[in-house]
Amino acid sequence: MRSAEFDRDRVLRSAMDVFITKGYKNTSMQDLKQATGLHPGSIYCAFTNKRGLLLAALAHYRDQRSAQFIALFSQSESVITALKTYLEQVVDECEREQIKDCLLQKALSELAQQDIEVADVISQMLKQWQQTLAEQIVLAQQANEINAQRDSQQLAEFLVMGIYGLRTFSHTRPEPGVLRRLAADIMGYLQQ
Repeated sequence: MRSAEFDRDRVLRSAMDVFITKGYKNTSMQDLKQATGLHPGSIYCAFTNKRGLLLAALAHYRDQRSAQFIALFSQSESVITALKTYLEQVVDECEREQIKDCLLQKALSELAQQDIEVADVISQMLKQWQQTLAEQIVLAQQANEINAQRDSQQLAEFLVMGIYGLRTFSHTRPEPGVLRRLAADIMGYLQQ
């Protein structure tokens, strides 16, 4: 059997967009065909099924976000500057109409009770993200940008909760500037 030839990155980005927009349950194979340009047979050949495509899209999303995160923090003059920029990027995403949700967050909330294995994979990805934030907070503490007496894990949990909250709250269509003010409040709490 000949393997399907396609631009895997483009296909996974297109699948991510559909899963974010419609959710896993409401995404049909026809939606995936239209978004990716692949026929269902090619999707099954390359990813086994819709669930396999979701898992591949989640891994791609994690890798893409991780690379962006690493680039941001390596190019910033300080951890605090990078954290502020990171929160600004979250707000920018939330203010764009088409995509407000994190694929991991959306898939976890949808699949937590339906597919424990996928939920566990997503939970591990989110825990790793939180741990990466905690590591950055420790670096900020070592640079005296954040009070070293505060627990880095708790601050990372607060930051993750704040980011989830910003994404969720953005669905209520708050007045312009509200999300930016809330992001500034999150940063203010981190720097107390």
